Amino acid sequence: MRTETTDPATLLDPLDRRLVCALQVDGRAEPGLLAEVLGVSVRTVTRRLARLRETGVLRVVLLPRAADEAVGALLLRVRVLSGRVAAVADALVARSDVPFVDLMLGGQEISAVVVTDRAGRDQLLYRQLPATDAVVETTVHAVLHLFADAARWQAGLLTPEEVAALTPTALPPTAPTAADPTPAEPAPSTAAPAAPPELDQLDRALLGELAEDARRSAAGLAQALDAPESTVRRRLRRLAAAGLLRTHATVDPRLLGMTVDANLWLSVPPGRLAEAGRVLAAHPQVHGVVATSGPHNLMAAVFCPDHGALYRFSTEVLGPLGADRVETAIVARAVKRAGVRITRPGAVRPGAPDSR
Repeated sequence: MRTETTDPATLLDPLDRRLVCALQVDGRAEPGLLAEVLGVSVRTVTRRLARLRETGVLRVVLLPRAADEAVGALLLRVRVLSGRVAAVADALVARSDVPFVDLMLGGQEISAVVVTDRAGRDQLLYRQLPATDAVVETTVHAVLHLFADAARWQAGLLTPEEVAALTPTALPPTAPTAADPTPAEPAPSTAAPAAPPELDQLDRALLGELAEDARRSAAGLAQALDAPESTVRRRLRRLAAAGLLRTHATVDPRLLGMTVDANLWLSVPPGRLAEAGRVLAAHPQVHGVVATSGPHNLMAAVFCPDHGALYRFSTEVLGPLGADRVETAIVARAVKRAGVRITRPGAVRPGAPDSR
């Protein structure tokens, strides 16, 4: 048995980390495919996945279509009185319209993403936050354009061949049946997703079942919804083709060797904004890039193995972008990511490693 430790890097062994990385490529990959690509037995994969899930280290959840919810979302920077940060952060975490919450280095600032309607926005910004005596200042930035979101980031512990083997490929559509007369849809591919289909009761029920655990099998979903398995499989293909089955392997990044998480706020000349956004979105250390309103017009979230790597990112990647001003805000602790509260590494006690 491994013993509990405060060093996050020791809590997942190399196979655990590679398994998480495989789920970053395809969160619904079958155990057989994961075993084949990683070079281990199906039994090992199944056991590891069960342990990661049961300890709360890993959750695979659905992300909404980025195009549907990113533009118009709010980026909050909330300054809080010393000693009150945890209470305010917990209140934000409890909101279903706040999928991301971070505590920033220094202990007096909370960063959060809010995805809500106008009524929810006004309630939070003009009534709830001002009424909280612990809140000193709130800065709000609106997302104007999405270049990349959390679903695209991969930790880079797999070879290009392994990533290719795990990446879903397009399959021929199946024909409608009497049980499910919905017209056939193209299967998922790496191309841009089609317009979202009109959802019926079964589609919405499937998305609801997958929201908390995106790895539920077609057989399990069919049993839960009392629907034919063939129908469920067809609907899953249809939803995936429309970009509605985007998954996110939610895990503390320190468990993958990324000890520094930073939000970079850039002021870029308007004529270079689109190019800068595209360059950052393509970088393997970046896990989110948006154009924003406010004094900074571009925000990038970046993972780095250490502070030296963050310095090199600043000089070698940000330097050529021509930003007039850059603010680096380091995350002290990720509290909620993709709608899931992050399990703190020190609380994890994985079991003994499996043999290959």
